[in-house]
Amino acid sequence: MSRFLIVDIGAGTMDVLYYEDGSDLHFKAVVKSPVRYVSERVEKSRGDLLLTGCEMGGGKLAGVLRERARRSLVCVTRSAALTLSHDLEKVSSWGIRLVTDEEAAEMAAGAKAEHIVLGDVRREHLERITEDFGVPFEFDYVGVCAQDHGTPPAGVSHLDYRHNVFREALEGNPFPHALVYEANGVPPTFNRLNSIALAEASLPAARCFVMDSGMAAITGAVMDTEARKCGTLLVLDVATSHTVGAALVGGELAGFFEYHTSDITAEKMDVLLHGLAEGTLEHSRVLREGGHGAYVRKAVGLRNVERIVATGPRRALVEKSRLDISFGAPLGDNMMTGTLGVLESIRRRENMPSLIGL
Repeated sequence: MSRFLIVDIGAGTMDVLYYEDGSDLHFKAVVKSPVRYVSERVEKSRGDLLLTGCEMGGGKLAGVLRERARRSLVCVTRSAALTLSHDLEKVSSWGIRLVTDEEAAEMAAGAKAEHIVLGDVRREHLERITEDFGVPFEFDYVGVCAQDHGTPPAGVSHLDYRHNVFREALEGNPFPHALVYEANGVPPTFNRLNSIALAEASLPAARCFVMDSGMAAITGAVMDTEARKCGTLLVLDVATSHTVGAALVGGELAGFFEYHTSDITAEKMDVLLHGLAEGTLEHSRVLREGGHGAYVRKAVGLRNVERIVATGPRRALVEKSRLDISFGAPLGDNMMTGTLGVLESIRRRENMPSLIGL
């Protein structure tokens, strides 16, 4: 029997799944995302601030700290500042002071500023959640998914770069689970995922994995009870910050797109899904329209699509669609799409039986 702890770190929520194979026992929780927790802590604090730690999901934190820097001293180590922007000169231009680790240690020892440690994975928080599940805080596998744009070479769009990394991986193995990495094998370009992998080392687990949240959502959405009956389908994960859509044939990824959820309407979604299915959706066009990009390997034909399934906390956005879109619930829970995707991806990588019948 193997025990899995799986975490999906989004902009709005952090979704946690505990699963035991053999018994099929599972417990789940949806809690406030790490970036929301940190942003609210900053807003409630008074006086000067010191931020250390590593890159985590940024969300609203950059805006909160820019506002705070107008009236208080805000000091951030370079490793933590990557949360706000990979352009550290830009961070400095906001009135935020960059400090060395040595300077930060002196400030923390002097207790003259409130000290906040940035990071997506907090052992003590996960331990409390697991204890509430009533299971031991000890695992055979831990998996965490989050979105990471990657760190592109100078002069290269981070969106183009991210999709080039994805395309290279998927052309050789056209399944979303191709983008799950063991903690010691994360490409160096994914700084946030590497930060998560380092934090996983503090957890009591034999093996640790990380994965892009978009690819995890695609894998999880396919495992919806109705979706898994279909050979050709479109899946959507409409999350708080980003939306991912994908076309699949027999589990193989035919193409996908990414957009900011705030920029999508039901009408826009219909256009994107039509272009994805027909193979006419262009990466460059999506970028020009403010999206994150698209990758189309092959056209599946909209008339051949057996089902369109939507998951994610903001999937109500598609209710006015002209297409026949059904709401999915992998593992019986719309919010477990990403965690189930990571769980299934790890199992496929490890040649374990699929959970498709769960």
